[in-house]
Amino acid sequence: MDLDTVRTFVIAADAGRFQEAAAELAVTQQAVSKRIAVLERSLGVRLFTRTPRGAELTIDGQAFLPHARELLRVAERAAASVRGGRRPLRVDVIAPRGAASGLMRAFHRAHPEVDLDVLTLIDIEAAVAAIRSGAIDASFRAVAVPGRPLPEDIESVRVLDEPLQLLTGTAHALAGAGSVTVAQLVGHRIWMPGIVPGTEWAVYYEDLVAEFGLTIEVTGPNFGSDALLDTVADTPALATFMGGLTLPRLPPGGAGTAWPAGRGLRRIPVTGPTPVYPHSLLWHRDNPHPALALLRAHLAAAAAGHDDAGTWTPDWVLPR
Repeated sequence: MDLDTVRTFVIAADAGRFQEAAAELAVTQQAVSKRIAVLERSLGVRLFTRTPRGAELTIDGQAFLPHARELLRVAERAAASVRGGRRPLRVDVIAPRGAASGLMRAFHRAHPEVDLDVLTLIDIEAAVAAIRSGAIDASFRAVAVPGRPLPEDIESVRVLDEPLQLLTGTAHALAGAGSVTVAQLVGHRIWMPGIVPGTEWAVYYEDLVAEFGLTIEVTGPNFGSDALLDTVADTPALATFMGGLTLPRLPPGGAGTAWPAGRGLRRIPVTGPTPVYPHSLLWHRDNPHPALALLRAHLAAAAAGHDDAGTWTPDWVLPR
């Protein structure tokens, strides 16, 4: 299938007039008509119906349009992978201070020659759509939430299990503990504003609450991690969960000094079992970007084991 005819079809469909499509393509209106006719003959269907207002898509044209757009996106990705001065590798890390961002920083240190664009998307549906459209090359996510399996063209590999830790102020009842069991957290207020319903991380915490009878409060506006830490430090009744790799290391529970100066916080390991958040890398199976293969190899070399004894993840998490 000739890509020029496919591109002409998409532009004509968007413009609604062959004359406007011809102007955009810098060709004659007759050339547009000929290209459309060639495409129609190759497909064996009519794609447009002429009307007094221009050209309208037939039912077959409407059915073909999204596939035509995808053909052009795939062609662009293929060309970009070998084009001189090719574009940066675009990766979604969910949160700029999270563990996935740390993985990408380590990759950048190991491969400074690779150009990177690092961005953040809210939920897995947006990330998968961006991967499939070619807007991004990869995303770090927890997969796969019940009822929302990954599309067949999306590959994934589990790259990191991040243990959750309890974060408290120095006046909290558990601040002096060297570690706490999940059972000891029952009845304590764990405050996590900003959890977005329907995201894979919201489902993770819902399952954690259901499994162990914890109380996670999501009320109140989300003013960001700095405001959250200030509130936890100043409120003896509140604690929060943080990934063990999400923030700079804090003094452990029972330590003599607080971190940072003027903000008293303690990080306390959670045991019996240790909840871990499973990070997987997602990508499109046909993505040709050469740096994507390099990233996957880097993560595979650095990956540790998964589902270790004494840890917990929801039963929907893919084992690999």
